Amino acid sequence: MPALFQSLQSGFPARRPTRFAAGAGLAALLFMAAQAQAFTLDDVAAMARQRSQTPWREASHVVPVELAKMAYDNYRDIRFNAASTLWRADKLPYEANFFHVGRHGDSVRIHEITTAGVKPLPYDPASFNFGKNKLSPETWGDLGHGGVRFFSNLNSPTYKDELVVFTGATYFRALGAGQRYGLSARGLAVDTAGGGKEEFPRFTDFWLEKPAGDAKQLTVYALMDSERVTGAYRFDITPGEQTTTQVQARIFMRPAATSGNNAPVATLGIAPLTSMFFSGENQPRPGDFRPEVHDSDGLMMATGDGEWLWRPLQNPSATVTTSFAMKSLKGFGLMQRDRSFSSYEDTEARYELRPGAWVTPVGDWGPGRVELLQFNTPDETHDNVAAYWVPEKMPVPGQSLDIAWQISWQGKNQQLPPNGWAAQSRRGFGFSKPGTDLTGQAQFVIDFAGPALDALPEDAKVEAVSSANANGRVLESLAYKNPATGAWRMALRVQRLNPAQPLELRAFLKHDNHTVSETWTNLITP
Repeated sequence: MPALFQSLQSGFPARRPTRFAAGAGLAALLFMAAQAQAFTLDDVAAMARQRSQTPWREASHVVPVELAKMAYDNYRDIRFNAASTLWRADKLPYEANFFHVGRHGDSVRIHEITTAGVKPLPYDPASFNFGKNKLSPETWGDLGHGGVRFFSNLNSPTYKDELVVFTGATYFRALGAGQRYGLSARGLAVDTAGGGKEEFPRFTDFWLEKPAGDAKQLTVYALMDSERVTGAYRFDITPGEQTTTQVQARIFMRPAATSGNNAPVATLGIAPLTSMFFSGENQPRPGDFRPEVHDSDGLMMATGDGEWLWRPLQNPSATVTTSFAMKSLKGFGLMQRDRSFSSYEDTEARYELRPGAWVTPVGDWGPGRVELLQFNTPDETHDNVAAYWVPEKMPVPGQSLDIAWQISWQGKNQQLPPNGWAAQSRRGFGFSKPGTDLTGQAQFVIDFAGPALDALPEDAKVEAVSSANANGRVLESLAYKNPATGAWRMALRVQRLNPAQPLELRAFLKHDNHTVSETWTNLITP
């Protein structure tokens, strides 16, 4: 499984390029849709519906031999020519360039939407600088592209910075002002957990809407295909301190007659996020001078009932899947809550500048669950965390699902619970008398902050409310004010009854029968 979440730390990995053998019908639909009317999500949905009714065929991976044999460092020497940057000559607020297809990667078709209609943007070797490589790209034909990235005046009125990238499967990620790339989002997750082998849908086609001279947002359409699903997507990206990605999706479940996999979809993951957690304050790594190494430090959730939940992330020794069922969802996200450089001390990676991603449903998604998947990673170059929403009622084969959400790529000013939140969560014991038997015990020290706590008088009686599942017993649960910071601290000591079974914990702060913090929830794995 770790290979499926290959690292995205230093740009996206090379993916498998594809020659397109069956594009004629799609192109005809495309040009017909573009005539005399605006191009919309409905046009892409018509293509997705048609694909869902056509037997699935795995894309053929015809890669030029000299490209297939290329070493990774040689591939990295291929760069897009700045002079070929799309929309630069028009001095528009957004620009785009393309990734070259990789040695093994999927390639995509890219089109441009203008007021005159829709036109393809085929592969042109003249758009690339091949560095020191001795190649003959003029003989390759139309390889397509490895992906697309966009630029805007995100941090400066005189220079366009990278804003958002789409490459590989349905992966994409964006930046707010002053941020560095970290976690990624995906269009859809299929059987990431709960089924057999995970299925990776991929975007096969992109349509880039040429922006107006005063455009405040960038619009991209994408067509998705896979063994058991197809889909149409619209992305509206608005740059800013918190860049937002508005996503509209129409997902078609392939009927059995056209599916490439007869097994039913066990887990349909909506608005999936993918991140990395290697070590942190709750799980320090001996021998590493850096206190913490992660793109995200916790999963935050807001239920329709008004409860806020925080689950600190882990780097477990074995794969762990956790579900949080709820009647409705207000939002969820993999967050980088700790924004202090001193928490990471990494002058190159700058983890304190990695964004958190907060997902807000558009409309009522109904009942379902947020699912969190965590597995072991031996280093920080592999993503090992995924989170997504699973609807209680999934569309059956032959049906479609219309769904929309917004992703906010957040930095220092990020989504937090209205009352109070866990500012840090540490596990371990302090001084114990010699001979003290701590077998099966664990202790957590959790610091809480927030306006509801700040408003309490000095002599306020704050109660630590905690509980454990049937495999645990709470031995001690105390709340007290930290004299050094003025914040409130909880000390929680528990005992696990069966070491071969997990122990689930919940804890929050209460004052005068009012909840004044989010619910901190943790899992002690077997």
